[in-house]
Amino acid sequence: MWRIGILSCSDRGSRGEREDLSKDLIAKMLADSFDGKVITYKCVPDEIEEIKEALLEMIDLEKTDLIITTGGTGLSPRDVTPEATLQVIDRVIPGLAEEMRRRAMEQSKYAIFTRAVAGTRRKTLIINLPGSPAAAETCLKAIIDLIAPALQLLK
Repeated sequence: MWRIGILSCSDRGSRGEREDLSKDLIAKMLADSFDGKVITYKCVPDEIEEIKEALLEMIDLEKTDLIITTGGTGLSPRDVTPEATLQVIDRVIPGLAEEMRRRAMEQSKYAIFTRAVAGTRRKTLIINLPGSPAAAETCLKAIIDLIAPALQLLK
């Protein structure tokens, strides 16, 4: 069974001012698609250092195989999830992000603005998703059948 972490990157969510509606949707989609279990969930503000710290904790201490981030992938000055992810990963997997953008653009031309990235740190796969539940679902659907094979290759 794959060990999964979900990291929500949201100023309002981290202050308890907004509920993370993507978390349960992502967990259900993953559970329905392959043998994995969400073992950890965190919600942090849109701060590079806090996002990095949460990612490293999930990888090093909680031994996750997969981390899905949600939020902070747009053009707002506070959207810094891709920058934090790029500082943590060892290798970028551009095809995953490209496919998510391609599929999302079928629904909205504004999906071109997402700056989500995907990559690995050692044997952990990290994928950025948008914060909106609908956009997160679209992007995850685009690549969900590739996650288990990617995890197998990493192991």
